[in-house]
Amino acid sequence: MHIGVPLETHPGETRVAATPETIKKLIGQGHRVTVERGAGVAASIPDAAFESAGASMGTAAEAFGAELVLKVLAPSEAELAGMAPGSVLLGMLNPFDNATIARMAAQGISAFALEAAPRTSRAQSLDVLSSQANIAGYKAVLLAAHHYPRFMPMLMTAAGTVKAARVLVLGAGVAGLQAIATAKRLGAVIEASDVRPAVKEQIESLGAKFIDVPFETDEERECAEGVGGYARPMPASWMQRQAQAVHERAKQADIVITTALIPGRKAPTLLSAETVAQMKPGAVVIDLAAAQGGNCPLTVADQVVVAHGVTLVGPSNLPTQVPADASALYARNLLDFTRLLFDAQGILTINLDDDIVAACLMCRGGEVVRKNG
Repeated sequence: MHIGVPLETHPGETRVAATPETIKKLIGQGHRVTVERGAGVAASIPDAAFESAGASMGTAAEAFGAELVLKVLAPSEAELAGMAPGSVLLGMLNPFDNATIARMAAQGISAFALEAAPRTSRAQSLDVLSSQANIAGYKAVLLAAHHYPRFMPMLMTAAGTVKAARVLVLGAGVAGLQAIATAKRLGAVIEASDVRPAVKEQIESLGAKFIDVPFETDEERECAEGVGGYARPMPASWMQRQAQAVHERAKQADIVITTALIPGRKAPTLLSAETVAQMKPGAVVIDLAAAQGGNCPLTVADQVVVAHGVTLVGPSNLPTQVPADASALYARNLLDFTRLLFDAQGILTINLDDDIVAACLMCRGGEVVRKNG
């Protein structure tokens, strides 16, 4: 099969959907790969590296004209027009963007959004959300250290002792746990909060203190268990108690990293404007939910703002700041997904009896297969 890897054209996007490592494996399986010239430059992968792996370098039209196209983000309307009916698209296509999915269906392609993969053990190796969130959690701490006007670790010097920074992590999913681990390596004192009681042990194993907000009703406990590894919106009563606990911890924190997201919904507010107003001068907030409205109402996506002496940073796509490793991990996710699409002879076979394939398929044969409201 002919596989195309185009250059990502979305503003600020630095990742590429394949690397020399994954291309070599695809070619080893008998496929032919065309990479658009310059596709990997922003991820520190020159064209020569792709050629050494066996890929052909070509134009955008040649890459989009392939039978199977590997992308990071959904193609633009102009790029989509270059795809042939019956071709297949893999990428992070945003399964909640019904308008874009409808355009893909109208083009007659089969499109797979890997974000929709079930959170199961079998799907771990192709879990693009986890691989990229891991990078975001790491980079969030480095970004916080950059904006924080003091040291992160405790230092004992001839000029006196410097106290360790107090870090508060809100949301202990993949990004939050990586943020805890990274902040710990930098010598910070860390507290963390999450609606799911099951993560308490993980938080404490990484050296952070868990902020426990007890459940008072069966409804609160049921919501906290979440669905498919994701948190669910919590009842107002619990949210009020958590907000008070977060308020008290945030007033003492030097750095707050918020990571709470609910797929297809606006991000929940975890850090109120009133809380920010009472935080320490020079404190830093890194809001990883900025692209979905933010966990703090004062956050502005892709901007650094100062409110009440607190610096609020709202990166909407942190993995693009670590493009080499982000691309490497993402490309392996795609490679593992392609193994579900080919039979033993290397022939494309869309098996809807496979729960992962069925969950990720957005459109096929001119029809929208999955629509999210």
